Amino acid sequence: MIFIFVITFVISLFIALMSIPSIIKVAEQKHLYDEPDEIRKIHIRKIPTLGGIAIFAGTVISATFFAHHSKNLDLGAFLSSITILFFTGIKDDIIPLTPYKKFLAQLIAVCIVVFWGDVKLSSLYGFFFTYEAHSVVLYGATIFTMLVIINSFNLIDGINGLAGGVACIVISTFGIWFFRHSEESLFIWAMATCGATLGFLRYNFVGKIFMGDTGSLILGFISAVFAIKFIEMNKTEISFVGGKAPLFAIAVLVVPLFDTLRVFVVRVAKGKSPFSGDRNHLHHLLLDIGCSHLQASFILYALNICIIIAAYFANLLNVYAYFAILFVIMLSFTQILLILRKKRKTQNSLDVSSKAITTLSL
Repeated sequence: MIFIFVITFVISLFIALMSIPSIIKVAEQKHLYDEPDEIRKIHIRKIPTLGGIAIFAGTVISATFFAHHSKNLDLGAFLSSITILFFTGIKDDIIPLTPYKKFLAQLIAVCIVVFWGDVKLSSLYGFFFTYEAHSVVLYGATIFTMLVIINSFNLIDGINGLAGGVACIVISTFGIWFFRHSEESLFIWAMATCGATLGFLRYNFVGKIFMGDTGSLILGFISAVFAIKFIEMNKTEISFVGGKAPLFAIAVLVVPLFDTLRVFVVRVAKGKSPFSGDRNHLHHLLLDIGCSHLQASFILYALNICIIIAAYFANLLNVYAYFAILFVIMLSFTQILLILRKKRKTQNSLDVSSKAITTLSL
């Protein structure tokens, strides 16, 4: 069985590595680029955005060949949803969709796995101090949770390597747990996804291609499905005592979830739409203090991994202490970045003033 896992990873990696040069060539010939702008996009040249095609191809071709059955997930519904998101992302990367149409496609994809794929929360797990709830509420909570996770990956896809690397950390973490609890089929999907994403990152790290909405929607969706299945499978396991599996899932997804929540709160507090563009994401803060794209991405990788490890070993704490640790770590990290950015801006202003004075004196 180990051989199947390895060959799944290798095949998906190979497909992505081999397909991306052709995708880049076609994108250049057809002028399918991501245009730079002054507000949200950091790149200064036109870059192809169809890397998600390689992620989809590597993942689906490899995983569907080896993953024939899952006792915890209807793989037919799962694959149907991924396909819907793939074509939605392709359309949006080539000719941008309206937010309404893109949201509708996400909603359809999520509803397929929720209603036909056996992906549903069976409890609110103490959120809003509630556990048991009507099935309508549980369906709504599941759909809302998955949509938030999907769009959080779309929002952190702002610098080279970040969304793809975080997705690999998230999906491999859940995948390892599935493997340890005899859910080989989901582990195969995790291996295929990570292989294809790493193949994409080989070109994304050097700024040759972006994953676009095609990639971020697929990776966000797989992460969302894995998170829900992880939470529900823990109802019959003893891995996370005291019902803390949902909190551990939040810890695994902490970078995209915290960043999305934070920027939305800041925008609303300033009287702006939560969906308006700005330079207030964590990766923007890291760039503003002088980090390169790769440095910023790897710092956030390290943060995510440290949070996962801390959450795992904090398993025996009560729920409130557990959540407080996660929140304090992320809040402290963000506050440090804000302080460093403010100091850097002040220093830059002083340098400009000093140069102006020197020029006038001459």
